[in-house]
Amino acid sequence: MSTPETSRYVRLRVDLVLEIDGPEALSEAAVGRIDADPSLPAEDRTQTRAAVDEDAAEALAYLVDPFDLVATVPGVELVQASWSSEDVEYDPDAGMWDLDEDLDEDEDDDTADDTDTDDEDEDEEGEGEEEGRTERRRA
Repeated sequence: MSTPETSRYVRLRVDLVLEIDGPEALSEAAVGRIDADPSLPAEDRTQTRAAVDEDAAEALAYLVDPFDLVATVPGVELVQASWSSEDVEYDPDAGMWDLDEDLDEDEDDDTADDTDTDDEDEDEEGEGEEEGRTERRRA
């Protein structure tokens, strides 16, 4: 297929499961980023600090930014990103954690109509919370 016939946009999906073995260090790093964030209004700073101090998933979502993954990739500009973190029960022997199987299922899915209407209601750099789940967006 020639270049004009292919899409200029690519959706890159990354699914990570991380083990938090240093929750205090994670929380400290998130608080440090919050304190250094000039775009965070003062009235939100205290609430955000408390959230990342209480919840490792919240701290992780505040520290991980997809822009960092592609910032140095030549010929690529991040157009939009959405990411989330949540506490999960992890059993590496359970079939649901077979990442190769998930990739095969995604190939069969029709991704042309893959939209998340919950994200549309959030601010561009805002956070949306469900029970035990933190989401952030960047456009």
